[in-house]
Amino acid sequence: MNCAACAKAEQSGVRALNLKTLGLLALPPMMWAGNAVVGRLLVGLMPPVQMNAVRWALVAALMAPMAWKVWRRPSEVRARWRYLALIGALGVGTYNALQYLALQTSSPLNVTLIGASIPVWMMLVGAVFFAQPISARQWGGAALSTAGVVLVIAQGQWRTLLQVQLVPGDLLMLLASLAWAFYSWLLAKPPQSMAGDQRPAWDWAEFLWLQILFGLAWAVLCSALEWSIPTSSQPVAVASAIDAINAWPPMLRLAVGLLFVALGPSILAYRCWGLGVQAVGPTMAAFFVNLTPIFAAVWAAVLLGQHPRWYHPCALLLIVLGIALSSSRRPTQ
Repeated sequence: MNCAACAKAEQSGVRALNLKTLGLLALPPMMWAGNAVVGRLLVGLMPPVQMNAVRWALVAALMAPMAWKVWRRPSEVRARWRYLALIGALGVGTYNALQYLALQTSSPLNVTLIGASIPVWMMLVGAVFFAQPISARQWGGAALSTAGVVLVIAQGQWRTLLQVQLVPGDLLMLLASLAWAFYSWLLAKPPQSMAGDQRPAWDWAEFLWLQILFGLAWAVLCSALEWSIPTSSQPVAVASAIDAINAWPPMLRLAVGLLFVALGPSILAYRCWGLGVQAVGPTMAAFFVNLTPIFAAVWAAVLLGQHPRWYHPCALLLIVLGIALSSSRRPTQ
């Protein structure tokens, strides 16, 4: 992305926020919410870590025609392989694998609501590991968003916290959010070899493809470890407003689901997000991420027959207020 274009867009974001840009920025959270719901729909059809590996293998194959030319300059890749391996492991290997693992025991709405707290974790990671100061407003925003996450984990019953009864999937999604925070900071604060004039002239497809290739190696390794552990996972017949989905042969349901997560949440969402950020800048675009839980509620109601509980909108409100408060003023650099 062109940084000068982003800066200019930040100053004129309202004018740039036309219907086309709204669509570009709304589609990614819709796709990411669909990824969570479809992942839940496919529980039991394929081990979660293996599903993550297969998903990104499909994405790598689909993107190869757009990005293969990056290997015409292999020395650029070799000089930066440690950085590419790290962000690939965090963004492609760890985050998505933990999300699919979380969906084995948690609902898509819980997963996306907990994921909506990622900006707060980014703030904390920045303070601890990247010497980024935190303002009083940001501490207040962190408190609000954390309260929203705790409300989801407690399922609206605060007494359950006294019993320390946490759903495994909720804890896994918290770990996934932490991994994504580190991934995001490594993108924002790359090493010198990936900053300024030293950064290779990779376009969005080439840079994403390299992340996928390095992350795929980690995903395949974790998938092999998963296969070595015997499980008794069976396909789950989830309630569905579209009963025909459950009537599909398992392999057909798996194939359609994998094709969706490879095309929609992976390629289409990333591309639209890049174009949207170029149009309005990263600050305004970041607020659209909070649409993910709302879209997840719609997806879950339509495909899974899972309707929101009273504490879900309350948690979403706390998270949105917390993120808005945290983002309202940047600390002095």
